[in-house]
Amino acid sequence: MLVRGVDERLKTLIHDVANERHVEVIELEVMPDHVHLLCEVDPQFGVHKFIKQVKGRSSRLLRQEFPWLKSRLPSLWTYFVSTVGGAPAAVIKQYIENQKSV
Repeated sequence: MLVRGVDERLKTLIHDVANERHVEVIELEVMPDHVHLLCEVDPQFGVHKFIKQVKGRSSRLLRQEFPWLKSRLPSLWTYFVSTVGGAPAAVIKQYIENQKSV
């Protein structure tokens, strides 16, 4: 479960990696035990590379800045990736925005 401070730092780290890799973050919501991230990644770069960089940097820096994460979470990241293909981005964006109120 993430606490205030960790969630804001995680958002910053995700945006930092996205900016460096020219990935557009369309929607991002940090939940207590998971993250919803809708982004547009150049297929030449690859979603897996972007996720690998987000996982690596955020895990390392969050554990340095919030040492209690080391003992409470043996693994900071597992992930699931799905492409949205022809689904309307606005619908997915709204779904992610609404997750905070669920």
